[in-house]
Amino acid sequence: MIRRDSHNQVRKRLKQFPAVALLGPRQVGKTTLAHQLAEHLPSIYLDLESHADRAKLIDPTLYLSEHEDKLIILDEVHRLPGLFQELRGIIDAGKRKGLKSCRFLLLGSASIDLLRQSGESLAGRISYVEMYPLSVPEIDCEQIDTLWVRGGFPDSFLETTDEKSFVWREDFIRTYLERDIPELGPRIPAETLRRFWSMLAHCQGGVFNAAHLARSLSVDSTTVARYLDLLVDLLLVRRLTPIHRNTGKRLVKSPKVYIRDSGIVHALLGLPDKEKILGHPVIGMSWEGFVIENLIQACPDRTIPGFYRTSAGSEIDLVLEKPDGTTFAIEVKRGLSPKISKGFYHAIKDINPAKSFIVYSGKERYPIAENIEMIPLPDLIQFLTLGKTD
Repeated sequence: MIRRDSHNQVRKRLKQFPAVALLGPRQVGKTTLAHQLAEHLPSIYLDLESHADRAKLIDPTLYLSEHEDKLIILDEVHRLPGLFQELRGIIDAGKRKGLKSCRFLLLGSASIDLLRQSGESLAGRISYVEMYPLSVPEIDCEQIDTLWVRGGFPDSFLETTDEKSFVWREDFIRTYLERDIPELGPRIPAETLRRFWSMLAHCQGGVFNAAHLARSLSVDSTTVARYLDLLVDLLLVRRLTPIHRNTGKRLVKSPKVYIRDSGIVHALLGLPDKEKILGHPVIGMSWEGFVIENLIQACPDRTIPGFYRTSAGSEIDLVLEKPDGTTFAIEVKRGLSPKISKGFYHAIKDINPAKSFIVYSGKERYPIAENIEMIPLPDLIQFLTLGKTD
């Protein structure tokens, strides 16, 4: 059993808030984490995909009030969106009795409606924790390449062979397209959405060009933007926004788009193992997305990620602005002797970060210029994690 970084974060939030929402894509490990927490707390688990458990909440106020001394875990809570208003009354009644924390743990695949309804009904009463796929600190460092190839969904990463992992990921994609997304409301043909998702994999880390994608799908740009919004909302795709500094330069204004799990990238492109990936043009951008996702996860809360690019070619893959205003510039290169472009050095002069790093595949950390270091991914994750409070 892998101990997830989210475990301690959820425990701390439960001590502070009456309700905590644990958000993340399906199969990321939310239910497993909830059961681990339940082993140490008096609790009741309700799976709202189960007709029997939903039937218990026909009168939610009556049922939940009878168990106010326990942590109530509500899995797939988006299936009962009207429940949030009831929870508000139960939480407020509990506060008057001195029950101010650790009342409800809500699990769900992130959706706009879920966040909106819970935010409106439970404002000031709920905290949100996003659960990511497995990250580098959660595994043995010798398994980093396996994590990159298979991705961080636990069932995929822990499979006994690459072939079995690849089959799992193909089934995961099919289930999302044919069952999960239609159940969340959008009426999008599964084949169309799969083509769009696959196009994003081919363009991993590229600047989002809605018009180009729209022509390929024979739809308009507004529809393509809606598809992207959906996958971002489901925490399957990251939209990395450009930073805007008053440098007097013409800046790229469109976001870069990354499929957040590298294993899903490889599955969408039909690349079942490392050898196939090494021979495919996506290798560099797949690695870049993998590194960026791990670095963002390692940052303290309220860190703002972005990228910097000018029309003249100055570029930084990832810019992190910490809550205290400190800025780090990060370039990602796969290889032991990466070649650094002039555009990176020009960009450093433009934004003047506190420190700059080049993540590479070696194992040594060393400076190459003033305030610029070559650094392995685990070392940079450790550096960024030092600022975390949770």
